[in-house]
Amino acid sequence: MRIVTLTQPGGPENLAVGDAPKPTAGAGEIVVRIIAAGVNRADLLQRQGHYPPPPGASEVIGLEVSGTVDQVGADVTGWAVGDPCAAILAGGGYAEYVLVPAGQVIAPPRGIDLVSVAGLVEVAATVVSNFDHVHLSEGESVLIHGGAGGIGTFAVQYARALGVRVLTTAGSAEKLELCRRLGADVAIDYHQDWPAAVAEATGGRGVDVILDVMGAKYLDANVASLATDGRLVVIGLQGGRKATLDLNRLLTRRATVTATSLRGRPVEQKAAICAAVAERVWPLVESGEIRLAPETRFPIEEVAQAHRRLESGENTGKVILTL
Repeated sequence: MRIVTLTQPGGPENLAVGDAPKPTAGAGEIVVRIIAAGVNRADLLQRQGHYPPPPGASEVIGLEVSGTVDQVGADVTGWAVGDPCAAILAGGGYAEYVLVPAGQVIAPPRGIDLVSVAGLVEVAATVVSNFDHVHLSEGESVLIHGGAGGIGTFAVQYARALGVRVLTTAGSAEKLELCRRLGADVAIDYHQDWPAAVAEATGGRGVDVILDVMGAKYLDANVASLATDGRLVVIGLQGGRKATLDLNRLLTRRATVTATSLRGRPVEQKAAICAAVAERVWPLVESGEIRLAPETRFPIEEVAQAHRRLESGENTGKVILTL
């Protein structure tokens, strides 16, 4: 089968298409014939040598795919060869076939292009699991950084579906307008004084939850933007790994700072998250309450260009590789 190989950690030019043996399904496993794979920020980090796969996972880059069932292992029920499907992975997505624990494979939402689903499953799993983690609830407010990206475009809409007031940041007039069209109540240019804008939009109260992809760069401002009993959940480190945390500011707000990653979770947790996506998200997608993000598609042979596109900061929505 064809796979994307990494000759050495570094730039996109180190990505190439090569060959590898096709996997075989064992007990509790499914082999998916991939038609598309989502490209994520985590993929860029792995290419650079900063985000290795968990022990035992495939070294091939790629955390989300869509396709059809190619093999069904022993003890797996409810699936037949040829069934359309989507899956979240610990690795292996940039390939023609991938071996997946059966619990991480779900049927796609009805009526949605299967290629597009490859750019939806990981973001849905990430957002659902993190909003559950911080108990985001109806009537609260949330600040979503990077609202025009793959995570953000989904998170804005899912938060609205939960009955939450949505504030978001983005970096251009076009991206801010997209956030508003997707349902953001307040869209803020992050080149400006966004903490002041958050304070103004909330009457000085702050927000109940912040979903953050920046990490260190925004830590102090994020904590300052939390309401009493607010929760900051960090899911990305685009702005660095280390920063100083003002514990007194945290204490006076009775606030919580937490950080999560989906990739290294046990299979049982991933299976539960996938089940929640199928149960709670897919009906919203099928009804049109959650719309698909804009997409930029590249054939797998142009994987380097796909990475350059995502790294450029010019992309809106999702980048998807097609096979």
